Formats: sequence, C-alpha cells, structure tokens
Amino acid sequence: MNLNTLNLRLLHPASWKDYELIDSGDGQKLERFGKYTLIRPEPQAIWSSVLSEKEWSKLADARFDREQKDKFRFSDEVKGGWTRGKGMPENWQVQYQYNDLKLTLRLALTSFGHVGIFPEQGENWNFIYDTITNWNADRPRVLNLFAYTGAASVVAKTAGADVTHVDASRPGLNWANQNMQLNNLSDIRWVYEDAFKFVKREVKRGNKYHGIIMDPPPYGRGPEGEKWTLQEQLNELVRMSSELLEEKNCFFILSMYAVGLSSLVGLNVAKAHFTIHHAEAGEFFLKSSNGRDLPMGTFLRFKT
Repeated sequence: MNLNTLNLRLLHPASWKDYELIDSGDGQKLERFGKYTLIRPEPQAIWSSVLSEKEWSKLADARFDREQKDKFRFSDEVKGGWTRGKGMPENWQVQYQYNDLKLTLRLALTSFGHVGIFPEQGENWNFIYDTITNWNADRPRVLNLFAYTGAASVVAKTAGADVTHVDASRPGLNWANQNMQLNNLSDIRWVYEDAFKFVKREVKRGNKYHGIIMDPPPYGRGPEGEKWTLQEQLNELVRMSSELLEEKNCFFILSMYAVGLSSLVGLNVAKAHFTIHHAEAGEFFLKSSNGRDLPMGTFLRFKT
C-alpha cells in the first residue's frame, strides 16, 4: 500500500437547490424536498431543535413516526407510518444541477421512512460526473453496488459510462428504471442480486470496471435470503472489488452510514487492498442555516 496523500474532509452537498435541511433535534429532522417539507426520524440528532414543535408542524407537509419507543436507537428494520397533510402527494420530483449535470429524480413516501434519495450523496454525484467526463474515454464501465434508486447510476450514465446497477430490491430496481427514463437515458444494466454474490462471480469471470461505487447498509438481505453484515463482510467485499477495478482511469467510492464507524475504517479497509496515491476520506454532513449541521455518514474515495 502506497498512500502518498490523504485529505480528511467534512463535505456537504452545496449544489442542491431543491433540498434544504431546515432544522434538526430531539431525534428528528425537518427537511424540504422541492415543494414539500417533511419531518423524519434522525437518531443522531440528540440535541435540541431551534424551532418549536408548533413551528415544525406548521411547516411540515408530511411526518413519519417510528413504531419504536427509543427514537435515538438505530434499527435495520424501521417500522412506522406517514401522516400526510392536505395536498401532499404520494410521489413527486426534484431537480439537481451541478455544472452541466442536470438530474430529475422521483421521490415518494415509502413505508420505511425513506423518500428515494440521500441528499448528502450529491457530493459523490459531482465526483462521479467530473471524473468520468474528464477522462474523455470511450464508454468506461461503472459498477454501482447496493445501488438503491439509482441516482449515482443515472449520473454515471449521463457522463457517458456503461453502467451495471446491482440491488437486492425489486421495488428499488423499478424506481431506478423510472429515474433513468425521467432523464431520457437507456441501457443501464439492471441486476437483481445480492451484491456480495455478484462481485464474487464477476471476479471469477475476469470482468473489469473503471469505476466502482458502493453504499452498503449496516445490515441487509439478498433476494434469496443472503445475510449482509457490514462489519463482517465489508473487508472481503472490498478485497474482491479490488480485483475488478482497472489499474488506470479508475475510481472507487465507499460510503457508510453506520453509527460508531469512523471514516478511518473505510480508509483502512481500502488501504489493505488497493494501491492508492491520493485519497479523500471523511464525513458527509447536511448544512443547516440555523447552525445544527447534521452528520450523514462517512466516505472514502480515490481516482487515478
């Protein structure tokens, strides 16, 4: 391992116009997605909010409440439900723009409290777009693991890559396909499979990619009941992924939203398996105008 330069950074997605963190605290966050403002659980927000509960309720178009007593406890299975105000739709769209990148993304109120995007990932979208467009390469190959609703896949495709999108959720794949179509794109390769199993098979096939993106959950299940545990399997997944990555004109992104894991965890895992000359590692956060900035997980990324 040869790591000559490392930047430890705190990054927030400054390109958003259709997203705003209005306030956070008391185990919740108040966010605007386009025209609509939502209240959702946020276990890391252990401080007091700036605005009052009355002000939150006045601003909110919908609210998600968990069915668990401890609002500050993370769980891999979120149960709860939405309370929707008058005029709040089941789904809507937001726009994201960065330089020449213009995205339209579908949002919806899901049964587990998500809406279809993680806004902090805007910083990674910019990185992906800049990296691919600056290569001037002919259709670089990009692999997106745990790819969710496919915003990063759409960005890579927009930048000119051949994209393989892997996720273990049929609804997630359908949603990602809608995002592809909303952006007038086609031919993203959809793979409904456990990410660990897919990577293992790709190594055996001898396939290579110019970019690998992964945003693994702390826990998960594959289509056939395969169990995923980040702390037990991440090191092996990254090791196998190192065999898939081209040596030149390549990039790697690892994001982790797991409480208690430092950004140095991802860095050390990457050090064990890649030859890296320059890397960025650190923490994503959502910036709030009232000063209650919200941590949103760690990242490790590099490019050659």
